[in-house]
Amino acid sequence: MFLKFRNPVSLITKNLLVTRDLDVLKELSSHNLVHVFISVTSLNPRLIRVMEPRTSTPPLRLKAIEVLAQAGIPVGVNAAPIIPGLTDEELPSILKEAAARGATMAGTIVVRLPGPVRELFVEWLHREFPERAGKVLGRIRGVRRGKLSEAEFGRRMKGEGEYARALERMFSLACQKYGLNREKIPLSTGCFLRSPEAQVEMF
Repeated sequence: MFLKFRNPVSLITKNLLVTRDLDVLKELSSHNLVHVFISVTSLNPRLIRVMEPRTSTPPLRLKAIEVLAQAGIPVGVNAAPIIPGLTDEELPSILKEAAARGATMAGTIVVRLPGPVRELFVEWLHREFPERAGKVLGRIRGVRRGKLSEAEFGRRMKGEGEYARALERMFSLACQKYGLNREKIPLSTGCFLRSPEAQVEMF
């Protein structure tokens, strides 16, 4: 549908399966209508197995970046969610590996734990990483004003405090070092096509 109506779209996925639609993505890209972001939470296969089962392994996610880049499709890496005390130290490595495979854009978000996700995460953390649970939860509270989650608009998508600022500096320096986010690639809205069946007038 995006291609049919020339509708710009930004995609984000954790799966190599996005490359099955390479022909469609290439056509969208030819009209400057698509960005694809591959989410890379960690480069540690064991961690991904227990944290994000049924998703592509880290090498396959990096392969997806490479395939998309080689096809000329604007591709970026979403190093997210960053889990303080668990995956934060991997941030520069994730950006380095993604850039080496052709990513030109990057983003990152500190882990969010809204609603019932919070209890599930805490239970998972104590089960899988009992020796690190206290450190992780303490650092999350440190970037969320003493809470495990932040629902307030304008705050919920980013952390606060010195540790959050350190993560931002780490991200910015790594992007600069590996050539990410050097220029914005705006999507086109000039090719949009109306459906012949669309209602032309309200009255």
